[in-house]
Amino acid sequence: MKKSSIWKSNAALWILLVFLIGLILCPLISIFAKAVIIDGRLDFYHAWNTVKDSENLQTIWNSLILGVSVVLCSTVIAAPTAYLLARTQLGRYKWLDIVFMIPFMTPPYIASMGWILFTQKRGLFQQLFPLTGSFSEGFFSFGGLVLVMSLHVFPFLMTMLKNAMLNIPASLEESGAVLGAGFFRRLRKIFVPLLTGNYAIGALLVFVKTLSEYGTPYTLGRRIGFYVFTTDIHRYSTTAPIDFGRSASLSSILIGICMGMWLLQNYITDRHTYRLGNGKGSRTIQHRLSGGGQVLAWSWVALVILLAIGIPYFSIISTSLIHLRGYGLAAGNFTFSHYLQLFTESKSLHAIGNSVFLAVCSATICSVLGTLIVIAVRKADGPMKKIVEGMSLLPEMLPGIVLIIGIMLFWNAIYKIIPLYNTIGIMVLAYVVLYLPYTVQYVTSSFTQINDNLLQAGRTFGGSPAYVFRRITLPMISKGIVSSWMMIFIIAFRELVTASLIAPPNTLVVSTYISREFEQGSVSMGMAMAVLCVLITTTLLLVMNALSTRREA
Repeated sequence: MKKSSIWKSNAALWILLVFLIGLILCPLISIFAKAVIIDGRLDFYHAWNTVKDSENLQTIWNSLILGVSVVLCSTVIAAPTAYLLARTQLGRYKWLDIVFMIPFMTPPYIASMGWILFTQKRGLFQQLFPLTGSFSEGFFSFGGLVLVMSLHVFPFLMTMLKNAMLNIPASLEESGAVLGAGFFRRLRKIFVPLLTGNYAIGALLVFVKTLSEYGTPYTLGRRIGFYVFTTDIHRYSTTAPIDFGRSASLSSILIGICMGMWLLQNYITDRHTYRLGNGKGSRTIQHRLSGGGQVLAWSWVALVILLAIGIPYFSIISTSLIHLRGYGLAAGNFTFSHYLQLFTESKSLHAIGNSVFLAVCSATICSVLGTLIVIAVRKADGPMKKIVEGMSLLPEMLPGIVLIIGIMLFWNAIYKIIPLYNTIGIMVLAYVVLYLPYTVQYVTSSFTQINDNLLQAGRTFGGSPAYVFRRITLPMISKGIVSSWMMIFIIAFRELVTASLIAPPNTLVVSTYISREFEQGSVSMGMAMAVLCVLITTTLLLVMNALSTRREA
């Protein structure tokens, strides 16, 4: 009887597990199988030859050195910025927190295009400062690639460091001062060691994010002949002669590196994170800057904002308004006609419509499926709940391009059974796989705020499980569901790598429209679409933050 009861309570969990295996695990297995199974037999030698090929070894080295360089560069940007916002009077200006999140919310390929337009030959910089000659063209180098990628990810590292600094109680530094330690000695002996764990976690996440990034290496890296994991995986999968074996081999290596980094992050989290909260109120030291110090601080903040937001957005917006590119930033050479074309031409309307459809469908399916997973996990007993939860969060730990390659291989292999491949349905499925972890995390967070006494009270007064869920549980977790829906919509609306790999023929979305117009010379039309994309996603993000603030109030 007991076994039967356990089976019934876990039945939903088993169904969801089978579903997740088909969605996530089977595509991953397909990648490894394609890498080592040649002509129906196991052949590790072929995979090894692929890996040790000089071109692929160069790709691996490029990816690793780029990851390390971006970590170092983003640290140089994030660390002083975090210190200014956490330990000086600049922290009173809360609008800076919102401003510094704009680069992270800007699609990397759009920011990269903005920098290209600004620094290229006869670009916006040379038009504004004609006496500088070819100075701006030096941007097209490894250093320029590192800078652009660092400007995208530094807000993430900055936020982690800032929060860690705010958690360091003033008593620790005051104790050092009482014992005669000067400012720099306290910084070296107390402050920096307490940040080491948080910095290591942030640096590892930045490294993984850099290895997984496709947009910037695709738009800028190719121009300087710098190929990395993501661009080569994409090239082998889409450019004749197509070689899925090479693509799968590189994907397998990328999976191994990313999973190794995640394990290292968990190790650091468990063993090298200081727990400074003791349940009592604590205060932090705020160093008051002198007049000259404030000038330097605001100059640094202005420089970061200029590089991360000002230059790319100036380039994107001004280019979208230029009528004839040959005349550039000349008086009378500006027009809104490109924006009007977006809503009158069938090609652009088709792209916008497809993006909205995919974003709505994927966000809705993820919200339903993710909520069901969280509910089933919380009601179930035994190790199965951890397996299902881990499976649902697995896509977050893997590069998106790797999952897309796996989906391509798996669904192409079973096309005769389920003819989903090469339809818009496969795009919806891919988006659901990529973004399911968002719903699971948001809804799980909402569930942690539900007091069990509320649920017990509902049952005590005769409420059926369905009634308790409808009147108590669902209203309490609705905030998490809505937040995840909006976040998934924002990210799915601008997704590039999925659309560029598995979109059916002649199917455009916003990201591929921007990319295609940019590459084919219709730059103003592409940038007009980029501005529209940023406006839509930023508006939704502000709405989401406003709803969150109102609910908390």
